[in-house]
Amino acid sequence: MNAPKANTAPHMQRLDLLALHEDVAPQIEALQLTRGKPLIVSDCDEVLMQFIAGLELYLETQGLWLDLKSFALTGNVKRRDTGEPVPAAEMPELLKSFFASSTHSLIPVQGAAAALKALRARAQIVVLTNVPFSERETRAQNLAAHGMAYPVIANKGLKGGAVKRLAELVEAPVIFLDDIPHNIASVAAAHAPTHRIHFIADPRLARLLPPSEHSHFHTTDWALAHDFISACLEKDGF
Repeated sequence: MNAPKANTAPHMQRLDLLALHEDVAPQIEALQLTRGKPLIVSDCDEVLMQFIAGLELYLETQGLWLDLKSFALTGNVKRRDTGEPVPAAEMPELLKSFFASSTHSLIPVQGAAAALKALRARAQIVVLTNVPFSERETRAQNLAAHGMAYPVIANKGLKGGAVKRLAELVEAPVIFLDDIPHNIASVAAAHAPTHRIHFIADPRLARLLPPSEHSHFHTTDWALAHDFISACLEKDGF
């Protein structure tokens, strides 16, 4: 939920948008994808699983709370006793602890499983998530327990490079869903033909920022996302 640094040189920004982490590439190459069949690449947190709701439950156990005054975590996680924000330097460890304790228990976004089930005859589905690598299997198990037993790629950094490589493997239309604008921008830069959906499940978050300028569709509703994806597939001949 935190924006990329704004003072990066333009050529470095583009390299970042296209980068593929060395630990992500082997996960992609190990997938058994069907060439010529469309691919839906979906983020998990706030798209398939309710990240914010789960985070708030975890923060309560730590004497913390989330002040949703902006679309960011850093600066908005605060101590209940003093009201002071958790320092930025402590946020990575806090989030690591959250994923370690809560990845298995997050609950699904309403309608996600049904929509993907309806689409899977027409498209392959992969979950591309910035969960810690150590929690990849737990994330897959949690998704499967809620009717979304799809391959999971644990990503690090922006997602453009991963989507570009996936598109090269399938040589077919790709649909990408994410709640983070700079992930959507990175996919637009790395593989422009991808149909890009800006999806934010939590309505509180959705009110905090406008639709990504790099998205083709914006929604908080999986029924609407399903209809948009279905129309994209039909337009592309599938």
